[in-house]
Amino acid sequence: MQALKIIIQGNVQGVGYRRWFEQQAQELQLTGYVKNLDNGDVEAEIIGEEMQIQEILKRSLVGPLRAQVTKIERIPFDPAEREYTHFQMIR
Repeated sequence: MQALKIIIQGNVQGVGYRRWFEQQAQELQLTGYVKNLDNGDVEAEIIGEEMQIQEILKRSLVGPLRAQVTKIERIPFDPAEREYTHFQMIR
């Protein structure tokens, strides 16, 4: 099991990025959350198998149609520190 906090930068708010990310994470059976940050970035914590994590990172660089991702910052953490049972979008 791997765990990663990611910060997605670019034109990622107001374009359906969180909803899209939530759908991708659920499809890949990841747990965690996605939320908007006050500075215009999107933050997500994801927990899952390495292949699932790599796949969502790949998809996240593209994002939904109107998004323009410029950078994804990756911050690993210990999955034992969190107890997510599903993936959710935080409003």
